[in-house]
Amino acid sequence: MTGIPLLIAFVIAIIIMIVAIAKWKIHPFLSIMGVSLILAIIAGIKLTDIPGVIGAGFSGTFSSIGIVIILGAMVGVILEKTGAALKMADVVVKLVGKKHPEAAMILMGWIVSIPVFCDSGFVILNPIRKALVKRTGASSVACTVALSMGLYITHCFIPPTPGPIAAANTLYGGLGMETNLLMVMGIGAACSILPVIAGYIFALFIGKKVKSKDELAAAEENVQTYEELVASYGKLPSAFMSFAPIVVPIILMGLSSAMSMAGANVGLITFLGTPIIALTVGVIVGIILLAQSGKMAEFYDMTNDTLKTVGPILFVTAAGGVLGKVISSTDLVNFIKDNATALQTLGLFFPFLLAAILKTAQGSSTVAITTTAGILAPLMATLGFVTGADAAMVVIAIGAGAMTVSHANDSYFWVVTNFGELEPQDGYKTQTLGTLVIGLAAMVNVLILSLIF
Repeated sequence: MTGIPLLIAFVIAIIIMIVAIAKWKIHPFLSIMGVSLILAIIAGIKLTDIPGVIGAGFSGTFSSIGIVIILGAMVGVILEKTGAALKMADVVVKLVGKKHPEAAMILMGWIVSIPVFCDSGFVILNPIRKALVKRTGASSVACTVALSMGLYITHCFIPPTPGPIAAANTLYGGLGMETNLLMVMGIGAACSILPVIAGYIFALFIGKKVKSKDELAAAEENVQTYEELVASYGKLPSAFMSFAPIVVPIILMGLSSAMSMAGANVGLITFLGTPIIALTVGVIVGIILLAQSGKMAEFYDMTNDTLKTVGPILFVTAAGGVLGKVISSTDLVNFIKDNATALQTLGLFFPFLLAAILKTAQGSSTVAITTTAGILAPLMATLGFVTGADAAMVVIAIGAGAMTVSHANDSYFWVVTNFGELEPQDGYKTQTLGTLVIGLAAMVNVLILSLIF
């Protein structure tokens, strides 16, 4: 199957999956895997190839994010058990004030995701989010959405994340120019203003409309006050040791990204900056913190509980990877490429819409960014994009499209939904709708800035 019938089949498959999860209450893992299998058969993938496609999608997600989720969750448990998360919340509240935890989350996410993938960033920062919610009484959903949006904006906009770097190299190369990453970073930062504001406002709005599972449970139970919680730990760890299990991995990944962007090849830094290794170092620092707190005897049980908690998250996330792999194995992406000429008269809307279509279809923002850049590179001059500033604006327009939208075929959707303790149907109201809001706001920001350049 190809062409319009395949596009219709894809849309129907996504609708059925949403209905199965939200209305029929079928577990997301079974819903996504079932829809993926049916779509693969209908789309015409060879029956003998389907098991391999499903296996590749499942294992590919595990290899890219699985261990990161486990290690990040383990760091989070250590921070919670030692009281370090509460100490971090105290420090953040002193800096931004008790009334603005959502602002703290979106800005923290925006900064951290410059060197760190948004998936990893959410897992790393989630303990601070949870502690801030307890510390300030803010909406858990609002803080989840704020953190997610902040991470997502820079993930799609600002090097050294791989998507923007690859797009810049491709588009500048299409014009025969040397890549100006500094300009891309500057324009990306400038185009972040409206989506950050829009993401913050949306987080405040949706936090009043949707409740997470932990908030619903708290409403039915007698939950400790923040003061009682702090007292139960006795003496909290120092601020330095509290932040170290999170900050050290971020620094390592940031150094590795900076070296890569500068074209330097320092083997040790590259090794330590790999997310899996960086988070392993974070776990080791966390174990030191655990020993200082006199709770090493609980480490085995903590690890066991972490693996039990993370298991369902990993399997649902991997199922999303299967759906994305099935879609990318069909002729849908080629159909979109072949019909891209119909969009060429739209100026900067063209890269935005093309990236948004690819993002929504196959799930990965990085794939959407790099694929769109590859399509546009030979068309840059034809479309009227001839200067270095034009190329940078196109990179950011593509990034805005690649935000729009995150849903069930995106691993980040499941990371945010599960770690934010949201039901899948609420994930569409928060993560999916939120990425639509910031994607549109980002494109408006791009158009306003294009009037200047």
